[in-house]
Amino acid sequence: MAIASQRETSTPPPTLDPSPGRSLISDRNLHLIFGALLTVTAVAFFLWSLDYIDNSRLVIILLTAIVLGMFMAFNIGGNDVANSFGTSVGAGTLTMKQALLIAAVFEVSGAVLAGGEVTETVRSGIVDLGTDISGRDFAFIMMAALFGAALWLLVATRFGLPVSTTHSIVGAIVGASLTLGYLTGTGSLEMVQWDGIRDIAISWVASPLLGGVLAFLLFGMIQRRILLYNEKAEAKLRELSAERIAHRDREASEFDRLTQIQQVAYTSKLVRDSELAKSPDIDPTLLESRYYKELKKLDKKVDEVRSHRALTSWVPLLGALGSMVIAAMVLFKGLKNLDFEISGLAVVLVLAMVGVIAGFSLFIFAQSLKGKQLSQATFVLFSWMQVFTASAFAFSHGSNDIANAVGPFAAILDVLRTGSVSEKAALPAPVLLAFGVALVAGLWFIGRAVMRTVGEGLTKIHPASGFAAELSAAGVVLLASVFGLPVSSTHILIGAILGVGLVNKAANWRLMRPIFLAWVITLPAAAGIGAMGLIALRAIF
Repeated sequence: MAIASQRETSTPPPTLDPSPGRSLISDRNLHLIFGALLTVTAVAFFLWSLDYIDNSRLVIILLTAIVLGMFMAFNIGGNDVANSFGTSVGAGTLTMKQALLIAAVFEVSGAVLAGGEVTETVRSGIVDLGTDISGRDFAFIMMAALFGAALWLLVATRFGLPVSTTHSIVGAIVGASLTLGYLTGTGSLEMVQWDGIRDIAISWVASPLLGGVLAFLLFGMIQRRILLYNEKAEAKLRELSAERIAHRDREASEFDRLTQIQQVAYTSKLVRDSELAKSPDIDPTLLESRYYKELKKLDKKVDEVRSHRALTSWVPLLGALGSMVIAAMVLFKGLKNLDFEISGLAVVLVLAMVGVIAGFSLFIFAQSLKGKQLSQATFVLFSWMQVFTASAFAFSHGSNDIANAVGPFAAILDVLRTGSVSEKAALPAPVLLAFGVALVAGLWFIGRAVMRTVGEGLTKIHPASGFAAELSAAGVVLLASVFGLPVSSTHILIGAILGVGLVNKAANWRLMRPIFLAWVITLPAAAGIGAMGLIALRAIF
């Protein structure tokens, strides 16, 4: 006898990683594409730079500076950008190629659109170089700094260790500057602004601690209010599904024991009831057959479970809050390099609009997923939110952290063009574009090791925990920007991942030891390499 099927149908687990056979572009072809793109960009950028400085006698120095600058941007992509996308790739939300596409669009857009038109030349930010330093020596310091920071980042990336690019460039500048001071007898340890070094040391502890605490609290709430609720709901649905199967089998057995005349009569009742049962509000007492009466009671129990309640209530609230935090981070950090004047009231209204739009959009989206299996609906919702946070992070990163490469290079370019050292240097759009391309190429060629560390090594990441880590990191970055706290976005995200790992009781503290050691030695390691780079440059040129 044909019996009505179960309400909940089994679906395969979602996956966003296409099989190699269906991949539109192979890894080998992408290697060739990015290699060619990087080469063409470097050549075109060299030709533009040569025309920009308008001094053919400085061709070798210019070429060396371009190689070192793009090498630095390349390694920022392999370490810092890879760190930013590690949670999304580790959670299965994005494939490597999808992460690459988002990085290409948002990192480069952030660099070109919001990277700013001028940059500080770092002449007196972390070291006091005085006013009588020659343009040639200043350019050598910046070139050595790019070399020292980039080489250290390459070593750290090779071992899958996420480190701060800002700390790397600061350390390399300190090392190169002190070396020049000792070689020329014009400086000593007093050149160093030790308050800045102290802030970096504070960030080793403050950044992961703040990120970890916030992520622990946020993911703990997500687990209690959404994930555990879903687990209980799924358990209840499985129990009701078993009851439905048992009811079907029992009715089929009893049907077989009826006489032929009784089977005909009971089948007529089933046919009439099958039409009435289609109405969701039908009173079970109006049904004739015991089969459909019991089935409607089971349907009522399924409805009482309210399996998608957490997804239609808590997820929109989280999405609204998250979108407001991300929008604020983009406004205050991602667009800070632009002459972007906006009043406090306007900021509040913009954030309110973003929150309302995101909240109601997620509510409608969650409602549309009620026909899906609960685990699949949860995966899809948090995946979408994680892609949103990753994209905003990429834009903010492109507009800010690429300055660790373009800042020193712009200073070199300004010296080569004017012959003197300025407080600020122009930052032409071709510089941002070329370095943005190098950054994305670095993510593709060498970013996988850091991605594995962040997305798999520290703890097991899934879309919900990945979203919690990214949103917590964004929140801490925002607060630090507003209150001027000395933090590192790299260290914050690592702390946030450990925070969600603590909630799951699965944090890999053994892996954290070499990561923390890398953080501590970043400053002296980059300083040492920068010092050697300065000595080499003075010897060569």
